[in-house]
Amino acid sequence: MASFLKIAIRNLFKGPCTDPYPFGETFVPRGLRGKIKYNAEACVACRMCEYVCAGGAIQIKEAPDKSGLEFILWHNTCAFCGLCEHYCPTKAIRLTEDFHTAHRQEDKYRYVEKGFIKYVHCVQCAAPMVPVAPELLSVAYEQVNKDIERLRQLCPKCRQKQAFR
Repeated sequence: MASFLKIAIRNLFKGPCTDPYPFGETFVPRGLRGKIKYNAEACVACRMCEYVCAGGAIQIKEAPDKSGLEFILWHNTCAFCGLCEHYCPTKAIRLTEDFHTAHRQEDKYRYVEKGFIKYVHCVQCAAPMVPVAPELLSVAYEQVNKDIERLRQLCPKCRQKQAFR
């Protein structure tokens, strides 16, 4: 009993040994897989993230007005596994160290990460297409020259025709 009393008194003077979370800052380990951040500028709409998503939290669909593609990630469904970040060829998806996912019940259907990939038009046939991100070119080519830059502005069909010439 005396040893317990010693420990209790020592702890009383020492102060709390836990983090004051949620009322104060807390320790966040480096490399924590937290909420996802999406960069629409780097996205090439390959849909690999949608395919590998363990929780089925990612959806890429065409906008109702057909002006581009909508990226939607449901944070409530995300398992924070990191597969989307791992397989994204342009690193348009990043897991942050932000682990704060608490939200009010009425906000559960609005707790999403959204992005929009606006279509550009092919310079040859004017067909709408997903723009080729510079991040993809840096992965595919050591150096981007004017020929590659010209091909970047063509839709896949016109690019194919150009390659046969």
